[in-house]
Amino acid sequence: MNYQEYNFTIHGAEEFHQDLLIKSLSEIGFDTFEDMESGFKAYIPEEKSVGDQLNEIASLYSDMFRFNFNVKSIPHQNWNEVWESNYQPLRIKDRCYIRATFHEPHPEYEFEIIIDPKMAFGTGHHQTTSLMMELMMETDFRNKKVLDMGCGTGILAILASHLGATEIIAIDYDQICYESTKENSTLNKVTNISPLCGSKEAIPNATFNIILANINRNILLDQIDRYAEVLSPGGIIFFSGFYENPDLDIITNKSKANGLNYISHKNQSNWIAAKFQSKSHDSA
Repeated sequence: MNYQEYNFTIHGAEEFHQDLLIKSLSEIGFDTFEDMESGFKAYIPEEKSVGDQLNEIASLYSDMFRFNFNVKSIPHQNWNEVWESNYQPLRIKDRCYIRATFHEPHPEYEFEIIIDPKMAFGTGHHQTTSLMMELMMETDFRNKKVLDMGCGTGILAILASHLGATEIIAIDYDQICYESTKENSTLNKVTNISPLCGSKEAIPNATFNIILANINRNILLDQIDRYAEVLSPGGIIFFSGFYENPDLDIITNKSKANGLNYISHKNQSNWIAAKFQSKSHDSA
C-alpha cells in the first residue's frame, strides 16, 4: 500500500492546537504522525481522498488557528521505515509497557502490549489514550463485560483483557481499525476480543459492566444515550477525546440527563479522560 505524506504547518496556534488538529485528522483516515520543528507530518493511504474534509477542518478551526500543507507520495517500502524509525516504546505509570514488534520485550512490567502502529490510530502516545489507560489500571476489570467504542488499534480492549475482563466487544467505523484490532489481538495472544465494524448501530443489545469511549465530543454527545441503554446498573463508563474546557461540562450535562453521574477525571495538556457511573438499582 502506498501512502501520502502531508507536511502540516500551523499558524497562530497554541501548543495544544496541534493535538486538536491531529485528533481531527485521525478521524478522517490519517493513521501516523511525526513531530517536526515547524509543525508535523501526517500519513494516510494514497487511495483515500480527504480534500473536502480538510477544508471542513480548516473552517471548523478558523477562529482558533490556520494551517497549510504540502503533499508527497511515500512508496510502501519506505513507509515501513518511516513508522519504525519514529514509533517509540511507551510506559504508563511504570505498570504498562507498550511496544511494537521490532522493540525488545520487557517482561518485568505488569502489562506488556504489542501494537502494530502502521494500520490505525491509537498507539498510546496521545494524551487521551494514555489517560484512559491510567484510569483503567485504577479500576477492577475482573470478570467484567466491556464495550470499547472507537477502538482504533484495539489497545484499550487489549489492556481490558489483561486486566481480567472476560468479554470485550470492540467497535470502530473504520475498516482499517477493525482489521488492526484483530491483528493486534493476535499479536498479544488475546482471544476474548470481538471486533465489529460500525458505529452505535453496531452495539449489541446486551449489558456491559464497563464502557470505554475515546472518540471526540460531538460523537460522544450523539452516542451517550445508546451507551446508557447498554450500561449495567452501577456500571462504569470512561469518556475521552475532548478538552477539559469547555467540553467536560457539556459531556457531564448530557451524561447526567441519561442517568450517568460524573465521578472524576484526569487532565494532561487540557485533554482529559473522565469517569462516569450509572445509577444502581438501590439508588434509583
